Amino acid sequence: MEPIRGVLLDIDGVLHVSMQPIAGAVETLHWLEQHGYATCFVTNTTTFARATLAQHLQGIGLPIAEEYLITAPVATANYIRQHYPGKRCWVLTKGDTEADFTGIKLVQADADVVVIGGAEELLTYEAMNDAFRMLMNGAVLLAMHTNLYWRTNEGLRLDSGPFVRALEVATGKEAIVLGKPDRAFFEQALLAIGATADEAIMVGDDIENDVGGAQRAGLRGILVYTGKHRADSPLLERVHPDAMLPSIAELPRWIEEIKV
Repeated sequence: MEPIRGVLLDIDGVLHVSMQPIAGAVETLHWLEQHGYATCFVTNTTTFARATLAQHLQGIGLPIAEEYLITAPVATANYIRQHYPGKRCWVLTKGDTEADFTGIKLVQADADVVVIGGAEELLTYEAMNDAFRMLMNGAVLLAMHTNLYWRTNEGLRLDSGPFVRALEVATGKEAIVLGKPDRAFFEQALLAIGATADEAIMVGDDIENDVGGAQRAGLRGILVYTGKHRADSPLLERVHPDAMLPSIAELPRWIEEIKV
């Protein structure tokens, strides 16, 4: 087993919950920097443009630089530029992520590409029906992610994954997923920090998208219990994390222990 050089960190549920930093998160980030671990932050959050998200995270005390922040909207926009240049794109997501789609033709109807992000209350019957009709007329379906739910300080909230699945069932089309757990998403993060998969770990709160996705991409996957999944999750029958920690605060101890 190669020594750890790179650390990929999920954000929501790992470093904060509802923009309240998790105890020990800031100290762990400083520890990783002081001990020379190349760190990249990978998130399926779709409600902020990358620059805006970096500013918000810095505003709550998390030292996260924009250039080391890989988001699902950025990955999606890059994919569209590479595979569907000049195509008409209908994007359903909340927030200011249009800033990440610079140079892409965004439309409100008759799209060639339908993109579903974290839209929450925008996922109305009318919006889903519009997406359905465009897909049935030949559009391609892209999903920024297929997360099922996430944790807030008020409890669990339904995410956009079930709505993407509904469109797949209704249209018979399979969505192209650009965020976690897509292998290319993890590869972008590894490239950003100059680490290979076998010398990197991924720390997340999502058993399938963070841990399972990372393991399929060749990384070691670490589960923390501060987000959506706990130690008694039935998903652990299918996905076996390389380690399970109560929180990000325990990461430095775990890293030191496996070095012995």
